[in-house]
Amino acid sequence: MPVSKGRKKAKKQPTPPSHKPTAIDEKGPSPTWYVAIMFGLMALGIAIILLNYVGLLPGETNNKYLLSGLAAIGVGFAMTMDYR
Repeated sequence: MPVSKGRKKAKKQPTPPSHKPTAIDEKGPSPTWYVAIMFGLMALGIAIILLNYVGLLPGETNNKYLLSGLAAIGVGFAMTMDYR
């Protein structure tokens, strides 16, 4: 029995974007002070938590120190979202 040739499929190409794509490199690299503050906040948060754990901060160990250390670490990590 003969085999049918089948249909030829049209080559599909993606449609071009309707807006001009923005380049990521337009802003340039992050300034040095931004990177220093970002890592500084993370390090400060870790230091606060460790000093609270050891008991070297004024007063007894306190949850306020823990929360402020975690907040500093969180702000530092949030700053990484805008790091270029």
